[in-house]
Amino acid sequence: MRPLRNVIYIQTQNAWVHKDNENLVLKVGDETKARVPIHKLQGLVCFGQVSVSPYLMAHCAENGITITYLNIFGKFLARVEGPVSGNVLLRRTQHLTGADRDKSVAIARTLLTGKLYNQRSVLKRYLRDYRDHEATSPAAIADLSTAEKRLSRCLEQLQDCQAIDTLMGREGEAAQVYFGVFQHLLRQSDFQFDARRRRPPTDPVNALLSFCYTLLTHDCRSALETTGLDPASGFLHQLRSGRPSLALDLAEELRPIVDRFVLSLINKRQLLPKDFEYWPNDSVTLKEEPRRTLLAAWQDRKQDTLMHPWFEETVPVGMLPWLQAQILARFLRGDCDSYVPFLWK
Repeated sequence: MRPLRNVIYIQTQNAWVHKDNENLVLKVGDETKARVPIHKLQGLVCFGQVSVSPYLMAHCAENGITITYLNIFGKFLARVEGPVSGNVLLRRTQHLTGADRDKSVAIARTLLTGKLYNQRSVLKRYLRDYRDHEATSPAAIADLSTAEKRLSRCLEQLQDCQAIDTLMGREGEAAQVYFGVFQHLLRQSDFQFDARRRRPPTDPVNALLSFCYTLLTHDCRSALETTGLDPASGFLHQLRSGRPSLALDLAEELRPIVDRFVLSLINKRQLLPKDFEYWPNDSVTLKEEPRRTLLAAWQDRKQDTLMHPWFEETVPVGMLPWLQAQILARFLRGDCDSYVPFLWK
């Protein structure tokens, strides 16, 4: 098992990042703010006005360290990476599999099975932890129990779907059920959520979900490239210019883990309503300093461990995208009978 390497998030505006021997150094003006060993890095994510020296950029490209540029609000702008890695035959097999309707449907069905199973696990965990809590209303328990049963029914119906459009319809139905009771999972009354809204997110909870899904997709894309797969050629998300379709596929089954992370930030009051900025177009974004709090908590969460049932090992949460990419690659090579999603117990 390979070691978990870190992703560095830089959001200090007008920062200058360069290489000094085997260290990454961040400077603002003439003052050195941080110094990190480069060999421990998996990626570099720059928010807004952050400059990277050509020498550091070349080193990152040569050593598989991806540099991603986002705007100040976390929207993707560009990505710098080195030569494409991996076996060209693996990518060819991936592309041929994606062109086969039946095989694509089979993989997409498995991905969504993992997603719905893990969404149901989020509800089960809440019912287990708070069913008898005095602050939990009987109505909330009834709604969550009903939603759990409906997700179980959606899981069963997935097995009969024989087309991508049908699968997406079932996934949409499950998402409506899941996010329809998401408000009950929030233990802080000053956060409100009534529906999932993405473009743009119109409340703090949606803003957190969108931002953290972006972080997850970044990790999934890096995992696929490290494994030698093409992140742009998906099975559930079909081909579209400029879209990392396979990274979005891989992220689907791991989104409920991100949901739990967002709930934890809110319920433990690590973030408050005052930490968000409200814009004239009704969009909501996280302010700069609270974003540091979130990114630090995200890195801590990735260090937590859990049992991976397929590998039968205790692994860091941050390794899940890479491990699932490995399983997908093994399946495409013919080393195992099917892709096996991560099922959160």
